[in-house]
Amino acid sequence: MSTLTIRQLDERTHARLRGRAAKHGRSVEAEVRAILDAAVDLPEENILLALHATFAEAGGVDLQVPERTDLPRPVDLS
Repeated sequence: MSTLTIRQLDERTHARLRGRAAKHGRSVEAEVRAILDAAVDLPEENILLALHATFAEAGGVDLQVPERTDLPRPVDLS
C-alpha cells in the first residue's frame, strides 16, 4: 500500500469530504480512497458514446419499432 499526503486542501473541500464520508458511513480517509478508486477505474472511452459517434459518422440508423400488440401479463404477488 502507498501513502498519499495532500497539502493545502481547502477547508471547505475538507468539510464537504467529512459530510460525504458521514453520509456513506466511513472515515474521511476511506471516502477519499473510494473517490480515487472510482476515478481511476473509469473506462478510457464510454462504449455507448463511441457507438453513437460511429453511427453518427455513417449518417445514423433508422430503426423500425414494431407496434406492441400483446396484452400485459398478470403478476402473481403471493
